Amino acid sequence: MTAAERIQKVDHVAIVVPDMADAMPLFHDALGGRFIAGGDNDGTGIRLMHLMLPGFKLELMAPLRADSIVSRHLEQRGPGFHHVTFFVDDVLATADALEEDGFSTTGTDVSSSNWSETFLRPAQTFGALLQFVATTREWSVPARDYALEDVLAGRVVWRDFVACVR
Repeated sequence: MTAAERIQKVDHVAIVVPDMADAMPLFHDALGGRFIAGGDNDGTGIRLMHLMLPGFKLELMAPLRADSIVSRHLEQRGPGFHHVTFFVDDVLATADALEEDGFSTTGTDVSSSNWSETFLRPAQTFGALLQFVATTREWSVPARDYALEDVLAGRVVWRDFVACVR
């Protein structure tokens, strides 16, 4: 099977913002983004938020500290596009298919059934980080245990790719 045949759908586009609260007037209020989920990833130092806009899902990413995985992006490129995520049936098989086509994957992690991933770096993809994910979870269902305000206040944390109230 080719990598293209393994893609199930484009799940989301991610944008890096310096501050999550500052992004809400545009993406939530003006554009009508409906809150789905979010929380802090203490390991990578980022706050994530997923919003459903007409026809697609948007992920906002903001640094929580200077050494976060998006701080360097903000310093070098400023706010803006970060990556696009494709859902696939099998991450390792997709990585193998991409490698067979001459593309070097990076960051392959299949340690969690909730979220296994691999990436193609922007140097290979005309400037766009591409993420390929296999998951056992449904990621378009709005959170019931917390609200957008809880994410903005830092009261939600990701544990094994599941958002939990702190």
